[in-house]
Amino acid sequence: MKTPFNQYSQYLKNKYGARIQKITVHGGFSCPNRDGTVGVGGCTYCNNKTFAAPDYIADYTILEQVNHGIKVSKLRYKADQYIVYFQAYSNTYAPLAKLKVLFSEALSHPQVVGLSIGTRPDCIDFEKIKYLLELAQHHDITVEYGLESMSNETLNKINRGHTFESFESAVNLTSFGKIKICTHLIIGFPWETKAQILQTAQVINKLPIDFLKIHQLHIVKDTVMGREYEQNPFKMQSMDEYMDVLIDFLELLDPKIVIQRMYGESPKEYLLSQPWGVSMSEFLKILIDKMHSKGAYQGRLFNP
Repeated sequence: MKTPFNQYSQYLKNKYGARIQKITVHGGFSCPNRDGTVGVGGCTYCNNKTFAAPDYIADYTILEQVNHGIKVSKLRYKADQYIVYFQAYSNTYAPLAKLKVLFSEALSHPQVVGLSIGTRPDCIDFEKIKYLLELAQHHDITVEYGLESMSNETLNKINRGHTFESFESAVNLTSFGKIKICTHLIIGFPWETKAQILQTAQVINKLPIDFLKIHQLHIVKDTVMGREYEQNPFKMQSMDEYMDVLIDFLELLDPKIVIQRMYGESPKEYLLSQPWGVSMSEFLKILIDKMHSKGAYQGRLFNP
């Protein structure tokens, strides 16, 4: 039975005719809302230890990290080609000269077909885009912008240090040529309404976005939001509530947008909330079954 959303793994298989696997590296970057440039402390929900390569990995060269990632990945996925994912912190938050060294080193591996570069909309400029456009002539290049919410009120509450308007400007700056654009959203901030979340789908549809990552809000230790939750627990969405909003969101979404992720996982020792007890693959199976039972699919209610 056909998957009721535009799935990234199938997109890559259609494009390359084989399995392409992402491997994560650590470029040793920081963020402007950590070092005082626009703020301190980072995003209130964020603990990079719960999802990114460990900090000590940054002591190894990028090529050493790539070789290690390929060795581990081959045992599990048996892929022959890879996309290197610069994930932790803001991976364009450095002088262009440094980016050229790190990105070129990753692309020097013969099995690497491209890069996925996670960053913030306030960490990009014309010269960096110009360089990425050059890389995109021969490689698969994606810039992944963390948005999290289109609400400036929310962005302020979670200490993002940028606005929706700066995100929109960065997306438009990046949209020329062959660079692919991915956007990251979080569903479940307790002060946001379902109407706000669904409006985000309509806004995303109007922007030149190729890929989308969505995950549920979960509260983790060693974060500002984690400490707030421990002191005064607030209501968190159940898995059914998250799925219901997610399905409605997908039905409004342009069917051409490729979905890279819809579920976030964190190590159990860090989790303060969301003990749903399912893996990503189990979550996707439940979601797909639910969408089929409802006759729901991505783009069903899309209005160009």
